[in-house]
Amino acid sequence: MNNLKTLTDEVLVRLYVEGNHEAFNVLLNRYESKVFSYIAYIVRNNDVAEDLFQDTFMRVVATLKNGKYAEQQKFSAWLMRITHNILVDYFRQLNNEKNISNDENEVDLFNDIKLADENNVENQIIQMQNLNGLQQIIKMLPDNQQQIIELRFYQDMSFKEIAAKLNCSINTALGRTRYALINLRKLAVAHNVSLAS
Repeated sequence: MNNLKTLTDEVLVRLYVEGNHEAFNVLLNRYESKVFSYIAYIVRNNDVAEDLFQDTFMRVVATLKNGKYAEQQKFSAWLMRITHNILVDYFRQLNNEKNISNDENEVDLFNDIKLADENNVENQIIQMQNLNGLQQIIKMLPDNQQQIIELRFYQDMSFKEIAAKLNCSINTALGRTRYALINLRKLAVAHNVSLAS
């Protein structure tokens, strides 16, 4: 598996499609924190985030196994598009169950063409900051947590890049991001601010 870690996403995808399950484990390890952080940031519920995370990777597996992955696409962008589509499906289902109109929301998650652009993941996150005072809530976080939110979600830096910039381990960067998101949710509840539509 150590040798597999040095391979590109595209090579790992090819190996997995050819039957090498360790190749998929490397891809999963490479992207699980980014995908889970993004889902958790949007849905604000760890149980729901876990379910949607599982749905995302089940869809990835099914698509790869069915030979529907177009290799000219960048794997990370394709993966984030699947993640986005899973979130859209979740909110559609939620809205249907609650029979709530999407017309009241400032950002139309379902019909905004910019949100459907697979290369526009960072713009999806940036647009979320405009909803219901999120920017003010972020300013209430300690400086180091504000910094981690900025680097991770607004500058779209990997945890490895964040660790290098902050001169800390990747685990520390992961932990700080987790605590920043937890504190962001607590502040949002305390100040009656919604983090997502």
